[in-house]
Amino acid sequence: MTDRTGRRTFEDLVAEGASVPTGGWDFSWFEGRAHEARPSWGYAMRTAERLGRADAVLDIQTGGGEALDFALAHAPRQPRLAAATEGWPPNVAKATALLRPRGVTVVASPEDAPLPFADGAFDLVVSRHPVEAPWAEIARVLEHGGAYFAQHVGPGSVHELVEHFLGAQPDERRSARHPDRERRAAGAAGLEVVDLRAERLRVEFHDIAAVVHFLRKVIWMVPGFTVEAYLPQLRALHERIEREGAFVAHSTRHLLHARKSGAVRTPRP
Repeated sequence: MTDRTGRRTFEDLVAEGASVPTGGWDFSWFEGRAHEARPSWGYAMRTAERLGRADAVLDIQTGGGEALDFALAHAPRQPRLAAATEGWPPNVAKATALLRPRGVTVVASPEDAPLPFADGAFDLVVSRHPVEAPWAEIARVLEHGGAYFAQHVGPGSVHELVEHFLGAQPDERRSARHPDRERRAAGAAGLEVVDLRAERLRVEFHDIAAVVHFLRKVIWMVPGFTVEAYLPQLRALHERIEREGAFVAHSTRHLLHARKSGAVRTPRP
């Protein structure tokens, strides 16, 4: 439906954002409706390079398997063994369908559960945007000399949008996921951080449907989000976008490379 000016109505846009499936980490639906600048380091291709030198790889919290699938497709050589974990049942099914043809074993494992693998089983653990990095478990399943390579969501990511719905957030929440905290947590688990880079990136939401879909998909931004619970805030934001143009927020990302002490396994020929 459209209003008298030919623009789609608030109700129609909200209904669309509420109806789009949220499984996996495919963000192609947002094309033309929202835009997020990408970090300069190119995580997916850097991961592909590391996969080509690895023997046994684990991707934790793989989502729908999209990032690992891309990296494997671009790796110069395939690892001998590849596994992935995921905790949300719809994503487990999606990741299995996507990654099985590449020989990847996808294991259903809750995010807060111990990783279901033996000590020292992998020489490379990767992850793109884990909800929380299980540092002790990462260190346990890595062999000595093995590496953790990941892109994490940083502190206060998209806080402008979060605070529109939840109000000003305490410093403790806004500083959670800070790279310095993660460096200390990794060190406490026995991992040495050898590279850590951070960037702040522009995010634009061009309509309220994109906001609704984003908050349904990235569920930790506004915990318990539903259209019904936040209808006044949604309407106010819709009117702001109609009046002023795209709503601008900023995401934070950091690239983290950590290593477990000990002799490095001889690379494959």
